[in-house]
Amino acid sequence: MGFEKISSIVIDDDVDTVSVFADYLKLKQINVLGCGYNGKEAVQLFQKHKPDVVFLDHRMPEYDGLYALYNIRQIDPDAKIIMITADNTVDLNPKILELKPSAIIHKPFNIDKILQTVERVLDEKIIKKENGK
Repeated sequence: MGFEKISSIVIDDDVDTVSVFADYLKLKQINVLGCGYNGKEAVQLFQKHKPDVVFLDHRMPEYDGLYALYNIRQIDPDAKIIMITADNTVDLNPKILELKPSAIIHKPFNIDKILQTVERVLDEKIIKKENGK
């Protein structure tokens, strides 16, 4: 899969993480439309850009990833949201599971796993559209 037509936003409270992650995505030809540092910014960036994929940190001060996940789902129930977390219990969090992130990736992560996950998540979107769902 070529990534050059994929748009994204990157949200994490760690400025360095956002910078490195966004730079790597750009190197892999994924278009980064915006970067944010809390859940509120994630929602604003999603509304503004309507990206193909949202990379969203789970734990952030103020407005966290759960806030963003909930509010983005209100805007677009089919949004492709990849949660990125250092919390090993996030897979068991009933609130997160109820909001159905497209994928959950644990830190530290292998960047190739990120690309494979993007490919899988977007393939699901294409399959659903082709099936008329």
